[in-house]
Amino acid sequence: MSKMIRPTLTLLLLFTVLLGLAYPAVVTGFAQLVFPRQANGSAIDLDGRTVGSGLVGQPFARPDHFWGRPSATSPEPYRAAASAGSNLGPSHPALRAAVAAWVEALLAADPGNPRPIPVDLVTTSGSGLDPHISPAAAYYQVPRVARCRGLPEATVRSLVDAHREGRLLGLFGEPRVNVLRLNLALNGLEAGGPR
Repeated sequence: MSKMIRPTLTLLLLFTVLLGLAYPAVVTGFAQLVFPRQANGSAIDLDGRTVGSGLVGQPFARPDHFWGRPSATSPEPYRAAASAGSNLGPSHPALRAAVAAWVEALLAADPGNPRPIPVDLVTTSGSGLDPHISPAAAYYQVPRVARCRGLPEATVRSLVDAHREGRLLGLFGEPRVNVLRLNLALNGLEAGGPR
């Protein structure tokens, strides 16, 4: 038995050092060297302070801001530690009730908007944390945001145009708009200059 303890402890120590210290240090160093912004959470800074992440959505409820996708996390929206979808199928009564409530909120905030509501404004993403909306969802909200801010619709629409992101490498994903970045630019526009 004592002959087995020494090799076992040696292997335990070796693999602890190798896989618990050396490998994470190499991967972290490589990430910091090659992808420093992403390795540090894709932080979005404003005036020297971090205001959010480009990879995790934030709740915006005021009518003078663009709204993101609904979040499926609880107890509060966009809680990264609780990342998950709702797992409700299209015929589930709870999903239908949630979609109806989101539709009602959008119609109440902008009752004169005749355009069809884009699906990503009334459904959650798979993670519940999506920071992006489709360009159609952003354009749908332009009249409400422009009216609430007292800005011309053309000005707000051009801001959306400026914040459209294309497909990754021109092939992967869909065109999108980061809601936090768009709202920060909108706030900067009112403060006297783009941010």
